[in-house]
Amino acid sequence: MAKFPAPTEGIVLTHFIVSSDVERSRRFYTEVLGGETAIEGEPSIVALANGFIIINVGGGPTDDKPTVTLEAPSDPDRVSAFLNIRVADIHAVHEEWSRRGAEFLTPPIDRGREIRCYIRDPDGHLIEVGQSTGVLEGRTPA
Repeated sequence: MAKFPAPTEGIVLTHFIVSSDVERSRRFYTEVLGGETAIEGEPSIVALANGFIIINVGGGPTDDKPTVTLEAPSDPDRVSAFLNIRVADIHAVHEEWSRRGAEFLTPPIDRGREIRCYIRDPDGHLIEVGQSTGVLEGRTPA
């Protein structure tokens, strides 16, 4: 089981998602994307590559966020933020994650500076999967 770090200096970047079924989402991030569970339950925390995904149920306002309600996406086609995963070999990842049950919106598409495609998690959160191809060389999309 992965260990969730408590930094003694600096920061640890995590991505928090709201899920209607925390256990189902935890299994997606571990069994499909290959993450490792750090904490099970509500919340669940999954170590994924060099970051962490915190998965929890939604809820109404609290005293530290008095006007904010957390909820899973109501329309998966309207997005204001998404997880971006960079990989070394997008075609291998696309094949492996598809075998594990990921449903990609399209196959990987070469955009010039990167090859990318998208999937959604079980609650509809959008995830970009991309491989940089020429960003450091200044390539631009065709």
